[in-house]
Amino acid sequence: MYKSIDLKEKPIDLEKRIREYWEQNDTHNKSITNREGAQQFVFFEGPPTANGKPGIHHVISRAIKDSVCRYKTMQGFQVKRKA
Repeated sequence: MYKSIDLKEKPIDLEKRIREYWEQNDTHNKSITNREGAQQFVFFEGPPTANGKPGIHHVISRAIKDSVCRYKTMQGFQVKRKA
């Protein structure tokens, strides 16, 4: 079902190879344009605040928000991302 990952390959090398594939095939833009006309999903995110130092909780919240958008894209919604 899925291709097995060669565990001998360093994670950074695997990430670079996948990123090159996405760039060569314009995968991100295709995930939006291929769904043109589909029901849109909009995730409204509040403005950033500058009331303290950045922390790990900022990374966690961004990861969760990104996961929601990716999930909705996989369900067939058109999700235009704008930070």
